[in-house]
Amino acid sequence: MLEALRDQVGAGKDVPIVATGYGRKLVPLATRKVTEISCHARGAYHLVRREGALIDVGGQDTKVIRLGPGGAVADFAMNDKCAAGTGRFLEVILPRLGVAWEELADRFASDHAAVRISSTCTVFAESEVISMLANGEHVDGVVKGLHVALSDRIAALAGRLLVGVETVLLSGGVAGNAAMVAALSAKLGRPVQVVPEPQFVGALGAALSG
Repeated sequence: MLEALRDQVGAGKDVPIVATGYGRKLVPLATRKVTEISCHARGAYHLVRREGALIDVGGQDTKVIRLGPGGAVADFAMNDKCAAGTGRFLEVILPRLGVAWEELADRFASDHAAVRISSTCTVFAESEVISMLANGEHVDGVVKGLHVALSDRIAALAGRLLVGVETVLLSGGVAGNAAMVAALSAKLGRPVQVVPEPQFVGALGAALSG
């Protein structure tokens, strides 16, 4: 794939390939291997040209990165290896609700009160949601409760990294979910700005690191 891409863009063999993410050590053609923390910071700063904090909610983990001058990593925090604070949390539970991704914003904005999701484990939360529906809870209230629970976990992770920060950015696949943006903005008490092309911020940072 990488060789085909080089041919497509007319790049010679001397054009660097930078690998990032959990699988970066498995890319034999890579001329550099850079941590995703550094890549996300650099990519986000390149897009907004401001210091601040970047919240990256991916499918496998959630990262909060304090952006320093030029996109340097001033500090960061990551969730533990659990899907509860990640996009996987929604990916697992939403099919149980029969709710499509594009419906989330409208359902979150409905008049139904958020149903409290007490479980912090995705597996247990899934069982809890099934029980709620069986007991007659409205789907919109459960959807709202899921997003509130997820934003609570992200806010707890961010903690001190947001102290004194004016700009809060959001990247990762979950940034395309307007309900999540609204829930997180409400929890943090400030607007959360979605970076352009949020799923590719890490790849952009990797390219810039070449």
